[in-house]
Amino acid sequence: MSSRGHLLPVAALGAAGVVGGVVSLVGATALGVGSKTTTVRQIQPALGGNSPTSFETARRGRALTINEIFRQDAPGVVQVTSTQVIRTNSDPFFNFGLPQTQTQKALGSGFVMDKAGHIVTNYHVVAGARSVEVSFSNSDNMKARIVGSDPSTDLAVLQIDARSRALTPLAFGNSDRVHVGDSVVAIGNPLGYDRSVTAGIVSAVQRAITAPNQYPIDHVIQTDAPINHGNSGGPLINSRGEVVGVAAQIATGNTSSDGNIGIGFAIPVNTVRTVVAQLIKKGKVEHAFIGITAKPVTVEIADLFRLPAKSGLLVASVQPGSGAAAAGLRAGTDSAVVSGESWPIGGDLIVSADGVRLTSVDQLRDLIAAKQPGQSIPLVVYRGIQKLTLDVKLGRQPFSSG
Repeated sequence: MSSRGHLLPVAALGAAGVVGGVVSLVGATALGVGSKTTTVRQIQPALGGNSPTSFETARRGRALTINEIFRQDAPGVVQVTSTQVIRTNSDPFFNFGLPQTQTQKALGSGFVMDKAGHIVTNYHVVAGARSVEVSFSNSDNMKARIVGSDPSTDLAVLQIDARSRALTPLAFGNSDRVHVGDSVVAIGNPLGYDRSVTAGIVSAVQRAITAPNQYPIDHVIQTDAPINHGNSGGPLINSRGEVVGVAAQIATGNTSSDGNIGIGFAIPVNTVRTVVAQLIKKGKVEHAFIGITAKPVTVEIADLFRLPAKSGLLVASVQPGSGAAAAGLRAGTDSAVVSGESWPIGGDLIVSADGVRLTSVDQLRDLIAAKQPGQSIPLVVYRGIQKLTLDVKLGRQPFSSG
């Protein structure tokens, strides 16, 4: 593993996203319900460090205190309990080879987004659920239906049948305006303790984490706000009381422990806003897909390999049957190791996409994410010293990259 350690979705998913420095634009799989025994599986969210006792002045206007944020937003935060039925290995001597089943419950958090009863949570909280319930602070359990879910962004939308007057929707902020050092709070149900609040700061932005189906989630917010098992799907809130992210994963370091080391990750609310709108409308999200892995060029590597451009993406692999393959994009035919790092050589060098000069894989992912399956994206590539323009018709992202 890299120095950032293990990533665990606030449920024990997680992992890399960068392997040998080559970032994947293709994608991989994840997750797991009979009735003899019941076990409770705590959803495992982003964990954090020390909480500030007060907030600094907001960028615009007076910042709310932590207590004010809690009193304003906590009524809109719910506990989510999903029930699965899984098959267990039977004992051939005592059960005559008959399959046994086991009820398993997953606990997470979520929050109300509108008066129609829609609730945002994590995909991994409800994945494979036979039934889902939500509860508010008064401990009243309500049946919820899964409107839609998206493993590629680890998001899901539930809906409950409740009077609009009983619902407190949380306001969405703008995650593009989140900066390192901003004060944030997390409200959720850690270890089943309902509506707990913790506070911290944004410790980094523009992180990438791995979704349950092994595709990358970009523009993620890193925080040290303490989040524990059961916070998955709960809101990360700014000093104005607006949701800026959804708690999703933790880093645990290079150990087998899943404890708090002060590094948690939240899916940015701008991603949430786009995804939940599609889930409510269609029940699913279709992500455009190009089907390559690539590695960004450095000036030193460009000079060393005498590449025709100082920046761009070296194509490491092309997935058969993908739009990239149909367009004739060529992967490296060999690899070279420089200072212990492997580089694909002998393939195409992508220097721009959709008219945008490329210096990182994130740029290409963003350009693809802005398009729909079936649309095309023009790529300017060098094949040796020959400059070409390839028109790539984007496909649909497979359910997993595995």
